[in-house]
Amino acid sequence: MNAMADRYAESGLGSIFLYTHEAHPGENKPHLTSMEQKMAHARALRDELGVTRPILVDALDGACHRAYGSMPNMTWIFARSGVPIYKSDWTDSHSVENAISYFLEVLKRRRQRERLVPFRVERLDYRTSDSEAFYKGLERNGPKAVREFMAAGV
Repeated sequence: MNAMADRYAESGLGSIFLYTHEAHPGENKPHLTSMEQKMAHARALRDELGVTRPILVDALDGACHRAYGSMPNMTWIFARSGVPIYKSDWTDSHSVENAISYFLEVLKRRRQRERLVPFRVERLDYRTSDSEAFYKGLERNGPKAVREFMAAGV
């Protein structure tokens, strides 16, 4: 996502990362009990994952996360007017890039004075499931996170 944000920055697109909480807390990244702890977790995530985009940190009670759907890895794209034009319950760079490319083309067509009217689409996308990377992420949080996830049988 960092590389994509860099590629499209010159097109006037902004990209942020909203840190909400650890979906699977453990000994190394326990359940959040203070904003100081939450800020430390966000900084650690930035450093561990190499996030170069600005990171915003949600309120301790997760108000922003709940307002935007509560899923663990969502992506939203908003028009400059604030209207949501893309919403995905899971971040997949291919899907996001497809949407960005499409909306940049729409913008170009509008600038050429083509009369366009919006309509809604619902589409099922597919993403690669990288279990090894997922479990490495759980392990960063601690053995408790791994045990609880495995016990849930997901």
